[in-house]
Amino acid sequence: MGDVRKALKEKMSDEREASDQRGNRKRYHRHNQQQIQQMEAFYKNCPHPDEKQRNELSRKLGIEPIQVKFWFQNKRTQMKTQQEHEENAQLRSENERLRVENLRFREALVNICCPNCGVPKCEENQLVMECSSSSRQVSKGHVTGSISCWAPHIASGSNEYRAAVMEAAASAMDELLRVAQLGEPLWVASADRHNFVLNEEEYFRAFAGPRKEGFNPEASRESAMIYSAASDLVAILMDVEQWANVFSGVVSRATNLQVISSGLEGTYNEVVQVMNAEFHVASPVVPTRQSYFVRSCRQHVDSTWAIVDVSLDHLHPTLFNLCRRRPSGCLIKDMPSGYSKVIWVEHVEVEGGGVHSIYKPLIRAGLAFGAQRWLAILDGYCQRVASSSAPLDVIGYLVGSGRESVLKVAERMVRGFCRGVNASVANTWTTLSGLDNLSDSVKMMTRKNVDDPTIPLGFQLTMATSFWLPVTPKRVFDFLRDRHTRKQWDMLLNGGDVEEMAHIVTGNEDGNLVTMYQVKDTNRNSKQTIMLQESRRDSTASYVIYAPIDMASADTILCGGDTSYIPLLPSGFAILPDGPTRGGRPTPHGDGETGGSLLTLALQVMVDPSPDANLSPASVSVANQIICEMVDKIKETLIS
Repeated sequence: MGDVRKALKEKMSDEREASDQRGNRKRYHRHNQQQIQQMEAFYKNCPHPDEKQRNELSRKLGIEPIQVKFWFQNKRTQMKTQQEHEENAQLRSENERLRVENLRFREALVNICCPNCGVPKCEENQLVMECSSSSRQVSKGHVTGSISCWAPHIASGSNEYRAAVMEAAASAMDELLRVAQLGEPLWVASADRHNFVLNEEEYFRAFAGPRKEGFNPEASRESAMIYSAASDLVAILMDVEQWANVFSGVVSRATNLQVISSGLEGTYNEVVQVMNAEFHVASPVVPTRQSYFVRSCRQHVDSTWAIVDVSLDHLHPTLFNLCRRRPSGCLIKDMPSGYSKVIWVEHVEVEGGGVHSIYKPLIRAGLAFGAQRWLAILDGYCQRVASSSAPLDVIGYLVGSGRESVLKVAERMVRGFCRGVNASVANTWTTLSGLDNLSDSVKMMTRKNVDDPTIPLGFQLTMATSFWLPVTPKRVFDFLRDRHTRKQWDMLLNGGDVEEMAHIVTGNEDGNLVTMYQVKDTNRNSKQTIMLQESRRDSTASYVIYAPIDMASADTILCGGDTSYIPLLPSGFAILPDGPTRGGRPTPHGDGETGGSLLTLALQVMVDPSPDANLSPASVSVANQIICEMVDKIKETLIS
């Protein structure tokens, strides 16, 4: 086994060496920031300069004409790739919308009877109207019985469909306003008096409606002061792409399927849109939750913004019925000194099967999908935004235009990690072996990338495992983010030293940093690579995520160049509390923190630059042994 591991390490060293050599070859043609800015400005007006223009630019910038020529060629190729990527993204979004619509029609053909009225087949318009009316009564809570009741399929472009969606959104908005602000008896203090629990009996007394048989209710409410204008928070929540990016720690993917109402006077007030989303925990052993719902936004007379989601099970076939969103959302109001008060409510009914036993206490406590989780992520994002404009002496060592570029790349790196390590339907995991008698603890997944320039092209391998540690999340976080202790667990460093080049402080919590490291091989001091790492922590989760980048990409980042298509293949850790630690919630700081940790380790490596390559059993065995040894090293160090 030692020979196999040595071979893998040597192979990775060779890959780093080849990457550095590619970077060194490009060093001769590297341009400074001023040169890039001037060529960018020229490109906007003339993407195809002739020889005379290239010669003039070369004299002005102090570089060779051939360098100018190659830069414009590369820029045109990059823009073409970017355009193709955006077109592919639009096509994927449209394909998702059509897929959902197709599934609706298929289900409508299968379920030709309406359980609400018992009519075998709705052939007459009057019967259709009566069935849809009874279905709307279900959505408003006027009918009791199984939630499997549904209206006959209504075409999503019809006026009747739009009216039914608007009615569901209005009813949900009314409920959210009450649930978010009422106290006892709707919300009662928990046994330890540190948080509040929804009184289910009182809820169904106040909001009569069918319960979902065999499903578990989860309800939570949390409030916080967020350093951001209310309008900015509303924009985050109503822009589906931005919402999915900001909340990548919870949202695997999201699609805006249809805009029912575009709002008033160009604002988000009265916007109503139908969405599909998948929610996750950063672990391959926790099933994701899919929901099909309408999101509505309204600004009330006191300038409070309200945004509410509610599932559309009563209008559509029960395709995403493993998670039903009862009225959930938030109230947002501007406060003095640049803050906003946010009250967040999460209320769902879920089928809880398939969740690994070590994650059940976390989910039951609402720390995986509950209101506290959403608010913690939002607060952390706003702290990150504020840090980008903080005084330089607060930021750290990295200043200037490179700071914004580093933050953008790090944010993309974190998103890639979170979406690559979960149990999304887009991720197909294979069980390899077990650790500590957990038969499903080591998972493997392969991907072939042929057209996405944001990740390396070729054949990729992802290995992931989730396990419990009898150590507080704060201690695990500090250990894994510390470069001085990295050699104790990182089997892929190959004995190299890690030296800090620059860092940015990204939040109020100790350790919230984006750092650039230089990794040097002790046996080959002339060869080096760069590692970008982000460590972030809030009251519900912590992450230590990193990705190697070549020297040319590092220069582009530090000079403030275009980083959109720097390929990243992140690895790292997601650290979650193993359940409520104090008053039903983890403490926000390390002092006095109790409880253990749920640690997910994920490694993503490029196996072959050819997407048509195959993965040999020997490579799988080596990768499995590497990740198992990393787990052993972490346990040995932290538990001893």
